[in-house]
Amino acid sequence: MTRLPPLPPSLRIAPFTYADGLTAGATPRRLRGRDLAAPFRGVRSPAQLTSVIDLAAAYAVGMPDDQYFSHLTAAQLLGLRMPEGFYLVALHVTSVRPKRAPRAHRVVGHQSPGVLTVDVGGLQVSNPVDTWLDCAAFLGVDDLIVMGDGLASRKDPVATLQQLTDAVRSRGRARGHTRLVLALVEMRARTDSARESMLRLILMRAGLPEPELNGAIVNKFGVTVAHSDLVFRDFLTVVEYDGGQHRLNDVQFDIDIERLDAIMAEGWRVIRVGKKLMRRRAILLPKVATALTAGGWVPEPASASASASAGNHRRQRST
Repeated sequence: MTRLPPLPPSLRIAPFTYADGLTAGATPRRLRGRDLAAPFRGVRSPAQLTSVIDLAAAYAVGMPDDQYFSHLTAAQLLGLRMPEGFYLVALHVTSVRPKRAPRAHRVVGHQSPGVLTVDVGGLQVSNPVDTWLDCAAFLGVDDLIVMGDGLASRKDPVATLQQLTDAVRSRGRARGHTRLVLALVEMRARTDSARESMLRLILMRAGLPEPELNGAIVNKFGVTVAHSDLVFRDFLTVVEYDGGQHRLNDVQFDIDIERLDAIMAEGWRVIRVGKKLMRRRAILLPKVATALTAGGWVPEPASASASASAGNHRRQRST
């Protein structure tokens, strides 16, 4: 086998267009070499593309100015809260009208009047709110709730719930509109993680009272001793989601121990929930309900709870 000549130095680091390769001094035969990936027509890459960022960067080298990354691709590039286990096999790219939607291998093309874009590592990406709206065409209600909660999160929020509501109204009845309307009903501000949102939905849909999110726990002197994920203030009960990162980080682990000790010292019941317990709802729900009842909560009559549960079930099936 004939050894291929080395690539010109300018082509060894990042993806490049076929035309730029010729300009840099590579021959057509060299640009057909098996050591180069060809993710898109007219694009070459000196390395295999293993992430959505890699794939988007490769597409971007030949991307027209009137296109931008959108929908699920934009959500990933922006770091929005994605469904667990989500894996993207194609890029979502939108053309601004009157240009037609792009058509290419590994590309899902869209067309729109255009939106405000943001720069993410040199890539033009639809802004977070429009990205959330666009994702309604592909995601279910619960995933939209979790992503929407993230936009209105406690730390570094990018929108308020009112702004998200206004955005849904202004978008009109585009694909996924009904799912967005349903998601708005159960979205809440001030969450810190996707699993906090998921845990809240599990508890509330089971008929438990709505918790305060990341509420302050104050001691008898009026000093805030801690903040907790889900706070049932009237019933002196907090529910904490315990992610794996808390146990793997020694500093954070020690902080969590001190924080939970401070909460319990003020007479609060603390229920810690991990990924396994979240899946075992037959254990989780009675455990939380028992703590709330001990704190003075009086459950609704069984018939009312059953009716509410049935309503929630019908709503989810309709999406």
